[in-house]
Amino acid sequence: MIEPDGLLYYASTLDRETRPIHNLQLAALDAQGATVEGPVPITIEVKDINDNRPMFLQEKYEGSVRQNSRPGKPFMYVNATDLDDPTTPNGQLFYQIVIQLPKIGDVMYFQINNRTGGISLTPQGSQELDPAKNSYYNLVVSVKDMRGQNENSFSDTTSVDITVKENIWKAPEAVEVIENSTDPHPIKITKVQWNDPGAHYSLLDKEKLPRFPFSIDQEGNIYVTQPLDREEKDSYVFYAVAKDEYGKLLSKPLDIHVKVKDINDNPPTCPSAVTVFEVQENEVLGSSIGIFTAHDLDEKNTVNSILKYKIVVQAPQIPIDGLFLVEEYEGKFQLARQSLKKQDSPQYNLTVQVSDKDFKTLCFVQVNVIDINDQIPVFEKSDYGNLTLPEDTAIGTIILTIQATDDDEPFTGSSRILYRIIQGDSEGRLGVDTDPQTNAGYVMIKKPLDFETAPVSTIVFQAENPEPLVSGVVYNTSSFASFRLIVTDVNEAPVFSQHIFQEKVSEDTAVGTKVGNVTARDPEGLGVRYSLRGDTRGWLRIDPVTGDIFSAAPLDRETESLYRVQVVATEVGGSSLSSVSNFHLTLTDVNDNPPRLAKDYTGLFFCHPPSAPGSLIFQATDDDQQSLRGPQFTFALGSESFQRDWEVSKVNGTHARLSTRHTNFEEKVYEIPIHINDGGRPPLERTVSLPVTFCTCVEGSCFRPASHQAGIPTVGMAVGILVTTFLIIGIILAVVFIRIKKDKGKDNVENAQATEVKPLRS
Repeated sequence: MIEPDGLLYYASTLDRETRPIHNLQLAALDAQGATVEGPVPITIEVKDINDNRPMFLQEKYEGSVRQNSRPGKPFMYVNATDLDDPTTPNGQLFYQIVIQLPKIGDVMYFQINNRTGGISLTPQGSQELDPAKNSYYNLVVSVKDMRGQNENSFSDTTSVDITVKENIWKAPEAVEVIENSTDPHPIKITKVQWNDPGAHYSLLDKEKLPRFPFSIDQEGNIYVTQPLDREEKDSYVFYAVAKDEYGKLLSKPLDIHVKVKDINDNPPTCPSAVTVFEVQENEVLGSSIGIFTAHDLDEKNTVNSILKYKIVVQAPQIPIDGLFLVEEYEGKFQLARQSLKKQDSPQYNLTVQVSDKDFKTLCFVQVNVIDINDQIPVFEKSDYGNLTLPEDTAIGTIILTIQATDDDEPFTGSSRILYRIIQGDSEGRLGVDTDPQTNAGYVMIKKPLDFETAPVSTIVFQAENPEPLVSGVVYNTSSFASFRLIVTDVNEAPVFSQHIFQEKVSEDTAVGTKVGNVTARDPEGLGVRYSLRGDTRGWLRIDPVTGDIFSAAPLDRETESLYRVQVVATEVGGSSLSSVSNFHLTLTDVNDNPPRLAKDYTGLFFCHPPSAPGSLIFQATDDDQQSLRGPQFTFALGSESFQRDWEVSKVNGTHARLSTRHTNFEEKVYEIPIHINDGGRPPLERTVSLPVTFCTCVEGSCFRPASHQAGIPTVGMAVGILVTTFLIIGIILAVVFIRIKKDKGKDNVENAQATEVKPLRS
C-alpha cells in the first residue's frame, strides 16, 4: 500500500517461496485523480530467510553393493530438497551418515558425499564386507541446511537399507589349452565379469612377452588367438583389467593362469651321435656297462615322454649275438650271455631303438672292450743315485726324470702310471708330473728346499695305476724306486715372521712409549740387527737388537691416520744380507682439535634497511674423527652484549642459525662472536667471529660503493705517475733519435772519403 505522502508500505507478510519478486507501477495523481507523473515501475525482491527445513524425497531408501567394490565410487544416492534460496547457505544442504548398523569393531564401512548424497564404500568396507558374514546393513542419514555449519540449521533424516552382494569380479580357475591346436582361432578359453554392466575390459601382459597370444572382448570373454607350443612355453600368467568409462580401475586386476597341455608331438632324441661305453674283459654276467638316457621334449612324467629301449642290431655278432641286454625303461646296459674277450673283438656297435607312445628313433652305442689291469708298473731302475742341489734352487725346476713301464693296453687307465712320493718328503717340497705319452715322471721343486731343516733326504717313489689291480695282483718292489737328495747351504737373508706387522695406538701416546715389535731370524743362526726405512715424519724409532718400536715424536691422526714404515732386518756378520717387512701403525683419535667454521663466511649480508628480522645459516666442523652419529656441536653467542640484537639457535649437529632480534641496525659490517663447543671427551671449544654486513641491495645483491684502500693510488696520484712515465719515455726516444742522426752523418763522411780514393777501372 502507498500513503498520499508517497511512503510505500508492505501490508502483509511476504513469502519468497510463494512469490520472490513483486513488480509495481506507481503514479502521482492530483486532487482530481489525474496522473501528474508516472507510472514508474518498482521491483521488490523478497530476501530469503532460513524458514524451510530440508526434506528427503523418500522416507526410506534401498540399495545394493558388491563386496570389494572400489572405495569412494557411489553405488546409490539419497536426495533432499529445501525451498529456501539455493544460492544462499539457507538452501545449501549437508549430508551425513548418523548411524551404521551393525557397526563392527567401531569401523565405518560406508561413507557419503556431503554435497551430492552419493553413498560409497570406505577403504575398510571395500576390504572387509562379506555377504557370508553379514549381507544387510542399515544407515540413518541426516541432511542439514546452512551447509551443516550453523547450530540453528534445520535437518531431516531418512533410513537406508543396503544389501551386500557377492563380488563376481574373481579370477577364474586356471585354464588348460591343448598345444598346437588346429581349430580355428581365436578360441574362447575363459571369462571374467565386473559386478555391474558398462565396464571396459583389457588384458595386461605380466611377463612382457615378444608376442602375446591372448585377447578379451567387451563381454569379458578371453580368447587364445593362435596355436601354443608347450615346448616353447608351458604356461602363461597375465592380468584381466576392468575400467570405468573414464579409464579408471574399478578394482584390482585379476590373475589369469593358462597352462599349455601337452600332446605327443616330439619324437625321442639320442643323447649324442654315438654313446660310448667301456667294459673290462672278464667282467661277470649281469655287470652294468652304463646307463643310456634318451630325451623327449614332451611333458615329463606323462605317457608322452615315457621311453622304451630295445637293442635291434649287434655288430659284430662274435662270438655270438645277444651279448648285451638293455633294461626296457631304465636304459641300463648289461652283459647278457658271457664275459667279453678283447681278442674276440675290441669294439661292438649296437643299434638301439628308442620309442614313446607314437614315435621311434634309432640311436647308436659303441662298447669298447678294455684290457684288465693285471700288470703292475715296473721301474727301469730302483736307485737313481745321489742328487746335490743348492737350497735356493728355483721352484718349478725339474731336478730328475724317472721312468717306469706297464705292459697293459697303452693309453688306458690300466697302463697309465702315476708317481707318488711315499717317504722322505714330509714337507711336500717335491712333486712328480707324468708325461701322458711316455709315462715318464718329472720330479720338480714345489716348495723351497731348506738346508737347515733337511740337508739330506732319501726320497722313495711308488708307481701305480689309476685303475685298481685285478684280484690276486699286488704291487711289489719293482714298483718302487729311490734317490738321495743332498741340499747344500746358501747364505740367506733374515726371514721375518710376518710380511706385515700391524699395531694400533692412540694419537696422544706419550713420546717413548712402545707401540709394537717385529721379529726376524737368520736361517744360518746369525744375529739380526733392525732399522727403519721410510719414517718420513720421524715419529718412530726401533731398538736395533730387540725389534721393539717406540714413538719418537708426538703422533697426529689428523696428519696421517695410518702410518706406514718399512723395517729392515740385517744379519750381523757374514754377508750382511738384509730383508724388508712392513710396519703399519693405526692411530686412533682423541679430541684434540677445537671446532671452527666450515668455510669463509665473509659474504653474509642483510639488505639495509631491513623490513623484518632475518636469519642466516652457518656450519661448523673440526678435524677430529667423527662418530657414527656425526658431530654434535653446540652454539651460543660469544658475548652477552650481543644478546639484545642477535640470537643463535641450533639447526642440527653441524649447522646453526644466526637471527636478528629487531630491524634497527646501521649500514655497516658487524663482527658477531660465536662460541662453539664440540661436546667431545674432553670437550673443546672456540669463539669465532662471523662477519655480517648490512648493506644497500641491488637486485638481491649487496651493493658496496668503491672506496680508497691502502696501497691503491688516488686519481691524482695515478695521473702524476702516468705523466712521469710518458716524460721518461719521451726523453729516451729523443736521446736515441739524436744518437742515430749523429751516427748517420759520420757514415756519410766516411763514404765520401772512400769515393775519393777509389781508383777508376780502365
